[in-house]
Amino acid sequence: MRLIIGLTAALSVAPAIAEVPSSFSSSKKILAKKVYQDADRITFYCGCDFKDQAIPDKPGRTRLAPVADSCGLQPRKNANRSARIEWEHVMPAWEFGHQLQCWQEGGRKGCRKDPVFKQMEADLYNLVPAVGELNGDRSNFRFGMIEGEPRVYGQCDFEVDFKARVAEPPEAVRGDIARTYFYMAERYDVRIGRKQRQLFEAWAAQDPVDETELLRARRIEAIQGHTNPFVEQAKGR
Repeated sequence: MRLIIGLTAALSVAPAIAEVPSSFSSSKKILAKKVYQDADRITFYCGCDFKDQAIPDKPGRTRLAPVADSCGLQPRKNANRSARIEWEHVMPAWEFGHQLQCWQEGGRKGCRKDPVFKQMEADLYNLVPAVGELNGDRSNFRFGMIEGEPRVYGQCDFEVDFKARVAEPPEAVRGDIARTYFYMAERYDVRIGRKQRQLFEAWAAQDPVDETELLRARRIEAIQGHTNPFVEQAKGR
């Protein structure tokens, strides 16, 4: 189960919203306004509160920033990136994109006008708020288990083996990650390797759906108009 309950039952799921994201850029705005609000503003991996923060030298403009003291966060190397929130693709764009012809011909840039890639890149179910440095360090590494790695982000239980290109998330969100991967694989016909699928099946069983994950999914359903069946089926809807 997740240890930090950000989305609260007191905040009801809104009716369908005519604001289906058409791009990654629009998705980030929708997530900040419609899915993660007030007490719901908790980062995915570290469980940090985050809030709007004024941008120095840019009067009237703000950005989302983690509250480091709320979670014991410390930067590993990049303090500037650690001080902002970024919207991370749980299944990286490389992983779902490289299976498309547009990516094979021109990489991510080559897929910018591809309608299938744009839909996948903008899918709210696959996007979570992350501390910027963690998003950068995770890159497009696969998720897995890392033995004996020290914590380098303060109290945040997130580990990266840069040589092996593996990231290990905290136990509290491993099931969320698994169900996101299963969703992306089914909806967009993305292939997941056998060993990776076995790992995710174990994670999904060890970390079942809780109210935080369920409420987030239902808010996204109200926006996008369809469920993540791997969340809903686990709750018996």
